[in-house]
Amino acid sequence: MTDSEKHDQDFPSKFTVYVVICWILAAFGGFMFGYDIGISGGVTAMDDFLIKFFPTVHERKLHAKENNYCKYNDQYLQLFTSSLYLAALVSSFGASKACTKFGRKPTILVASVFFLFGAAVSSSAQNIWMLIIGRILLGFGVGFGNEAIPLFLSEIAPVERRGAVNILFQFFVTVGIFFANLVNYGTSKMHPYGWRVSLGLAGVPAVFLFIGSIVITETPTSLIERGNETAGQSTLRKIRGVDNVNSEFEQIKAASEIARQVRHPYKKLMKRSSMPPLIIGILLQVFQQLTGINAIMFYAPVLFQTVGFKNDASLLSAVITGIVNVLSTLVSIFYVDKVGRRVLLLQACVQMLISQTAIGGILLAFLTTTGSLTKLQAAFVVVLVCMFVMSFAWSWGPLGWLIPSETFPQETRTAGFAFAVSSNMLFTFLIAQAFLSMLCHMRAFIFFFFAGWILKMGLFVYFLLPETKNVPIDLMVERVWKQHPVWKRFMD
Repeated sequence: MTDSEKHDQDFPSKFTVYVVICWILAAFGGFMFGYDIGISGGVTAMDDFLIKFFPTVHERKLHAKENNYCKYNDQYLQLFTSSLYLAALVSSFGASKACTKFGRKPTILVASVFFLFGAAVSSSAQNIWMLIIGRILLGFGVGFGNEAIPLFLSEIAPVERRGAVNILFQFFVTVGIFFANLVNYGTSKMHPYGWRVSLGLAGVPAVFLFIGSIVITETPTSLIERGNETAGQSTLRKIRGVDNVNSEFEQIKAASEIARQVRHPYKKLMKRSSMPPLIIGILLQVFQQLTGINAIMFYAPVLFQTVGFKNDASLLSAVITGIVNVLSTLVSIFYVDKVGRRVLLLQACVQMLISQTAIGGILLAFLTTTGSLTKLQAAFVVVLVCMFVMSFAWSWGPLGWLIPSETFPQETRTAGFAFAVSSNMLFTFLIAQAFLSMLCHMRAFIFFFFAGWILKMGLFVYFLLPETKNVPIDLMVERVWKQHPVWKRFMD
């Protein structure tokens, strides 16, 4: 009998319409996150936006002989993109406490409210500080949503489908990025307020998430750990679609008993036995950003302008990469619970390494500071960017969120995941704030910089990342950490 068959017998489940609706509605938080990632790059490439908020950048852009790599180098312009992630970093720890004390469902509701206010303020901004306040409000929404939603999806999913269900979050992130690129392509022709429409449409997925936060159920784990065992067992029956949930209920109940004895989860998290999932969770999030993906996603239109595309062509190229991103994430949904996490991550490292090195080589050889690539060379760069995005989308993108959400024991789950989320937001902020300056100073070598990190990531996965496919969340310690040749030394 295979592990998967054994788990099916231990924790029986079947598809129900209600649980699928819960998965999709919760995953709209990913759509919101993706829209925020995708919209900023297109908006910062719009002349109307630059004239109103960044006139010096616009003047620099108009000079035909201006340095290709430096024309967008402006700290305030970068702050427009990065301020969201700094706010998300700060709010993720408050979101962790909200998840533990009030549950996953109310935390998702709070996220949707922040998103709604953030969209309203940023789209109606009259000055740069109002613009940044709107982005900060959106950042609070990202902090609360990215803490609660992956946990919600991991806890509500049956073990044999946990990977695919959790990746719905990342799939909706990619759909959000694609939708943002389409919006930017359309609104770039709506003068002079196209950028307001782009920022304001963030309210649409926020409304869906708000409605979803009311419709979805609380997770059985959250109900049981807060002492509501009757409701927890009833909810477990409802989402599994079967009456026989005793084994899973007892397992969650036992984990909750242990969790209640831990009065200071952050202190517990610092103990030696908690180090393996903490180190893995943080490094996965840090490495996710050091692939260079957000440098490409934030600034895709700017990047394509740098290599010689005109404004409309650069936005259209960003739309193409968005389509690739969405379709490639589907690969992960179908295969993550079949081939496992490690295979997808290692394959992607090879493909990303080749792509980043080749992009850097082309720019180094052919893009001068004041010239441009030929159409064929520029088209080849787009193909390489698509290859890079493709491999990221079925690996480090979704699995960077999935693995931390499934590896922490219940007593440190929300605290540990808060560290993972905050690490992601910290490095997202650093990359967003520094990328245009790095592009200016490092030029083509920036792609070799990211390629070097991708090589380190492959070694990390090969030697230190255990496989977590088909392992129940609350049995990770026994079946994963205590069996790993390195991490078993940390276990009590």
